Amino acid sequence: MAKEVDVVDGPNDEGEMFERPGKLTDPLPSPYQNEEAGRAANGGALPPDLSLMVKARHSGQDYLFSLLTGYCDAPAGKPMMPGLYYNPYFPGGAIAMPPPLNDGGVEYEDGTPATISQQAKDVVQFLNWCAEPEADERKKSAAQYMAVIAFTAVMTGYYKRFKWSPYKTRAISYLK
Repeated sequence: MAKEVDVVDGPNDEGEMFERPGKLTDPLPSPYQNEEAGRAANGGALPPDLSLMVKARHSGQDYLFSLLTGYCDAPAGKPMMPGLYYNPYFPGGAIAMPPPLNDGGVEYEDGTPATISQQAKDVVQFLNWCAEPEADERKKSAAQYMAVIAFTAVMTGYYKRFKWSPYKTRAISYLK
């Protein structure tokens, strides 16, 4: 999927920018050419970069899941301005983003029902990966480091026991 998109990279040895196939570690491309185009398409508000949103919020995964699934009708007595939607998980309860997910919005290859909560879970997991694409490699490295530390601890204990065993087992007599 990433290889299908060409990414501008560089500069090369001659100082020129070039295009190459995308990699999984490349940042997500913006859907807009510049900030002004993003503001024009969204009623004057610049949409946030969601690639770090999971890390930017306290309990980020839970917050995003609740935000994506929490759209409902405003309670009685809560006036809503035109163009705003009620979401109790958004500060103030009024959000300009319309509900981004609907039932059957995608088709899963394995036949999983495309409910709003399933789609929200998938989006949140993807955004979590976008925030830390190196997390899997870091966890693999940590397992290797822990194995080396465990081996070192066992060998140190064995060496200590071997080295000090003559001193611990000797009998000292103070009688004449």
